[in-house]
Amino acid sequence: MIKAFDVIIIGAGQAGGPFAGACARKEWRTALVEAAHIGGTCVNAGCTPTKTMIASARVAHLARRAADYGVSASDVSVNLPVVRQRKRAMVRDWRSGSERHLQQDGVEIIMGLAQFVDPRTISVTLNEGGVRTLSAETVIINTGARPSTPDLPGLTDVPFLDSTSIMELGEVPDHLLVLGGGYVGLEFGQMFHRFGSRVTIVQRGERLLAREDADIADAVAAILREDGIEVILNSDARRVERNAGNSIVLTVTTPDGERTITGSHLLVATGRVPNSDRLNLAAAGVAVDRRGNIAVDERLATNVPGIYAVGDVTGGPAFTHISYDDFRILKTNLIDGGDRTTQGRMVPYTVFIDPQLGRVGLSEEAARALGYEVRIATLPMSSVARAIEVGETRGFMKAVVDARTDQILGFAMLGIEGGEIMSAVQLAMQGGLTAATLHETVFAHPTLAESLNNLFARL
Repeated sequence: MIKAFDVIIIGAGQAGGPFAGACARKEWRTALVEAAHIGGTCVNAGCTPTKTMIASARVAHLARRAADYGVSASDVSVNLPVVRQRKRAMVRDWRSGSERHLQQDGVEIIMGLAQFVDPRTISVTLNEGGVRTLSAETVIINTGARPSTPDLPGLTDVPFLDSTSIMELGEVPDHLLVLGGGYVGLEFGQMFHRFGSRVTIVQRGERLLAREDADIADAVAAILREDGIEVILNSDARRVERNAGNSIVLTVTTPDGERTITGSHLLVATGRVPNSDRLNLAAAGVAVDRRGNIAVDERLATNVPGIYAVGDVTGGPAFTHISYDDFRILKTNLIDGGDRTTQGRMVPYTVFIDPQLGRVGLSEEAARALGYEVRIATLPMSSVARAIEVGETRGFMKAVVDARTDQILGFAMLGIEGGEIMSAVQLAMQGGLTAATLHETVFAHPTLAESLNNLFARL
């Protein structure tokens, strides 16, 4: 028997869940199919758990620095099972809250693996056993992505960690090897170093955070090295194995030749792959690119009428706030009768290392590549009064400004609360404020925001 709905959403992430609730509140017959947990990556394996654990790591870091502030704090230690339990409780609360709201809205939640039978029909293999068949004229795909596994000789023979499993460790690794110098690798690398691990980060490219300007990436590497983390750049992993002592041995090629690195644990943080391979998309005729990302237009429509894809499965910016904005686009267009697109939207983000790296708009390198004539302003955090007062002077802020119009093209801040100050500049950019306006704005003293006066005065 096929049960008919007005809309079927596959995946309860940060686009699918809110859209399901919005549809149900319109009294549309709404089915939400989820294979694992309500809330998607953000709630279950991304933002919520990682930032919860990063908070614990920062407390440990500050406790060790207590003497710098005239405070005595001795015998600092980390109880990782307690950190893990705090993380689990946070995830449980957010997950249950999300599920409760969906149920209150009238969404029918179906736990199981969804696959297309044809463009309008979905077969669900239920987690509890059995199969259900559903149909709808509108189908939304929000199945997200998962950690990728590189084709590294020996990897299948060693017990490696990914961004999900590392948060379930019950003891602090003696020596954590991190393969990958992106957001995930850096956040976990610094976190576990603060928990007490020796950490080595191996990055294939010439810089960490490959999308950042060289000066930003170099400053991040310098901060991590200052903390005691080993950062190895331009290093290509060749193979991995376990030695007689049960340690993990990673062999890499570097500009100075081949090198072996021995550690107790290995975190593989080399990217993510879309969860599109489990949907039987061929049965619906939905097009994907060579990486498996579902192809969508600026309104998030696939090549098949009535089928839309949102969030990480499309291969766009893999951020929760972008997924949520995808929901707003769908709601505007499919429920409210509007016409909203992804064109021109800003993609701000924060890397939750400490100090934070917040960025929005174009980098200097990207702006120059696009042909802009730019002016660049930088300000070290050691010149920011608030940063000096709280003893957090590492990093700097950087603005990229159109030399012709004085419009702010991009902004990055590697510094205390970098993400929050970046957000203030983003609002200025969206409002069309010029660099001169921010230079002349009266901010409260002593705040981090007032440092924008000095930054834009340097143009």
